[in-house]
Amino acid sequence: MNPDYSLLIPEYILAVWAALVVAVDVMMPKLRRDVPAYLAALGALAAGIASVLYIDVNKGFEAIPGVTIMHVDDYTTYMRVLLCGIAVFILLMSAQFVRMRLSHAGEYSAIVLVATLGGMLMVEGTELITSWIALELLSFCFYTLVSFARRELRSNEAGLKYMLLGAFSTALFLYGLSLIYGVTGTTTYDGIAAALSNRGEDLTLALVVGFVFIIAGLGFKVAAVPFHMYTPDAYQGAPLPITAMLSTTSKAAAFALFFRLFTTAFLPAHEEWKWMIALIAAVTMMWGNLVALQQTNLRRLFAYSSIGQVGFMLIAVAAATQDAGSSLLFHMAGYAVTNLAAFTIIVVFFNREGSDEIADLAGLAERQPFLALAMVTALFSLAGMPLFAGFFTKFMLFVSGWDAGLEWLSGVAVVASLISLYYYLMVIRQMYVIAPRVPGRFRTPALLWGVIAVLVVGVFFLGIWPAPLLDAADTAAAFLFRA
Repeated sequence: MNPDYSLLIPEYILAVWAALVVAVDVMMPKLRRDVPAYLAALGALAAGIASVLYIDVNKGFEAIPGVTIMHVDDYTTYMRVLLCGIAVFILLMSAQFVRMRLSHAGEYSAIVLVATLGGMLMVEGTELITSWIALELLSFCFYTLVSFARRELRSNEAGLKYMLLGAFSTALFLYGLSLIYGVTGTTTYDGIAAALSNRGEDLTLALVVGFVFIIAGLGFKVAAVPFHMYTPDAYQGAPLPITAMLSTTSKAAAFALFFRLFTTAFLPAHEEWKWMIALIAAVTMMWGNLVALQQTNLRRLFAYSSIGQVGFMLIAVAAATQDAGSSLLFHMAGYAVTNLAAFTIIVVFFNREGSDEIADLAGLAERQPFLALAMVTALFSLAGMPLFAGFFTKFMLFVSGWDAGLEWLSGVAVVASLISLYYYLMVIRQMYVIAPRVPGRFRTPALLWGVIAVLVVGVFFLGIWPAPLLDAADTAAAFLFRA
């Protein structure tokens, strides 16, 4: 046994940097409470830069002779860079929020780094137990972060609900894994794929039951209907930057695991699980967007919007093709940039007004034109309007589903996307048509202004010139379908 530990350098950077952030916070208690966030953002940036060095690497990590528990390839590298980039923006938008509203800034920033580490391990896992441990590392970090505002009852309630339902979903997921192990006799993705390719007809029922439990367990993690119950409360109760992280890091890491597991290990049994995911996708995208029409709180609106987005992303999992994989990776990047822009704007407004109600955005175009225009950009992107990132990312997803024989599902997705445009326009109407409740303009902090500007440029860049990122996503997805 001679494992190559150099494959995990980005993960080591995040782990060591998280410990460093806590140590600095403990040893220098008089530092401003936003310093740990800036220090942690530097660590996430360093891990992201280190991840770029693994482009074109294709090598497995063997902790046990002959058993590859993790694999580093372009798929891993793409997701590493994406997750580290998200962490940088989450920490930057957290700095002022933590200084004003939270205590224990060092622990907060360190847990954000560890959550990112868990997401990266989920992406590269190629063995069931390893993937489960990584998934739980991410989940436990979020249980803590959602309830981090310990003096707010809503945050405590959200954390408790999230933890209880998360524990239940873990039990379902593990039971499904045990059934798959019982059928195949192995826990490695390649071993499972080989066993399923040579399975007997009498094993079909056990496989279907195993897939049901695994899909249910992962359905909780990605907030697919009917496993979405915790999502609105978690989004509304968590500290605002953590709500942004739930909608980006959690979704990206969980779907990266979802897609790798089902296209690497379970692809030979595609017909047994394809219909389950397609049905869940259809229900999820319709339910999320219809319920979002009734929301009056921004966080709950984005919670149901994210549920609708989960339905769109499940199209790629159901299709299970290389084109679907590249479309999923492309969409996750565009969705992350768009959501980060929207939540940074909400953080700025919340820091100023202490409110996250849609009605309180009245007249924002008069009080802060830049924030209003940036929010319009983000909302149009989420709705899938042309010239914005969401148009091309959704288009590629829907086309990949159509090409895989899921024409009906792509049609449902188009209808659901049209429904979403209505409630996004209601927010825009509030900002541009309704008179402000509080007169007078207000300033946006320079750092957050710069963060929003960068993200808005990213939304337009991906909408106008998507080719570079789409090529990278296609190269990354190709590694999962190599013989």
